[in-house]
Amino acid sequence: MEPRLNAFVTIEDGVRPVDGKLGGLPYAAKDIFRTASRRPTGGLATATDLAIEGETDLLDRLDGAGARRVGFTGLPELAYEPSGYNHARGRVRNPWNLDFVAGGSSSGSAAAVASGSVVIALGSDTAGSLRIPAHCCGVTVWKPTYGIVSCAGTMPLAPSLDTIGLLARSAADMQDAVDLLIGDHQSRADGSIARVTAITDCFDAAEPSVRRTCLHGVDAIAATGVRVDQRAALAEIDAIGAHALVVLQAEAARVHRARIEDPGIAAVLRKRLAKGLDDATLATSLSVRETLSNDFAVRVFRALDAIILPVMPIRVPRAVEADPASDKFSAALLYALSRFTRFVNFLGFPAVAIPVGFDDRGLPVALQIVGRPHGDRVLLALAQAVQDKTEWHARVPAAIADVMEL
Repeated sequence: MEPRLNAFVTIEDGVRPVDGKLGGLPYAAKDIFRTASRRPTGGLATATDLAIEGETDLLDRLDGAGARRVGFTGLPELAYEPSGYNHARGRVRNPWNLDFVAGGSSSGSAAAVASGSVVIALGSDTAGSLRIPAHCCGVTVWKPTYGIVSCAGTMPLAPSLDTIGLLARSAADMQDAVDLLIGDHQSRADGSIARVTAITDCFDAAEPSVRRTCLHGVDAIAATGVRVDQRAALAEIDAIGAHALVVLQAEAARVHRARIEDPGIAAVLRKRLAKGLDDATLATSLSVRETLSNDFAVRVFRALDAIILPVMPIRVPRAVEADPASDKFSAALLYALSRFTRFVNFLGFPAVAIPVGFDDRGLPVALQIVGRPHGDRVLLALAQAVQDKTEWHARVPAAIADVMEL
């Protein structure tokens, strides 16, 4: 499938895994992790300095538990693009329809999982970079509470927002790996989610086939016995999302300042990086982060356990709409992809995204469930409860079905 999808940067030799809890579980890792034996490319044409500090131990944890690493997956250059576009290596193609984007920036990891090449994949999420490709490729994703999974040894983009998480077909598939990645960090394992609130104006702002499909997902959550309330919160989400953009652009510019004058990377990426250098409001946005997080929990969550909203307000875009060289390119579309995700990174809250059906073009749609800090395990338990009663996550992607049947 690799020539069709372009999901992997490298595919590794079939090394026999050690005996362990994960029992040979095939996995992949986004190409941002530095190990003792390998420097990542970070989506660039060749491996180079990527402002990485130290080496990651996350792959060692998985390997030591008996997982089998299949390879490292593709991403946009510097993980700084939400559709999956990559000028240097070519885009990862969507396993449902090759003419559509796979989402970014954890695009290769999402496509690898959706195609069955691996069971789980590591990715990163700075403003939606796990949840957007999960939506586009029809897989399940866990974006952790900020700070409970180490980012050491990984390429940074915006350190105040960066998180490392997992993609899989289902929440059940990733459960053992989640436990390994969380390690000694506290995350609520007891109790369950009893009440959630659907953010009504986010559903209203979504394109009709996205809204309709996500409402099926809300019904599936209610069918597990969870009480679903409703309230509006789009204004708060947009305001917090604006702070997230400030932090993303300013920190990315500072982390990757050396790339701004690098003729070896695409002009559109250099322009995107340079945009953040002039931002004088970074300190202001970071200074209000704790207050906004507390206020959001009080005003929006109230006494409830989680909120639910679409991952994206728009349908999965065609690849030409995300290609700067195309006359159909839309910069506004790139901002729309992360409109409902970036606020979660600024707050530092955990989230899961689960497939809940398909839009009117046959592309997947995902619903986002956002929980309270350190409520990661109960979020995943709710996702699994929904998936015990549904089968959207088990569908075979149309564009690679013939290969999977061989």
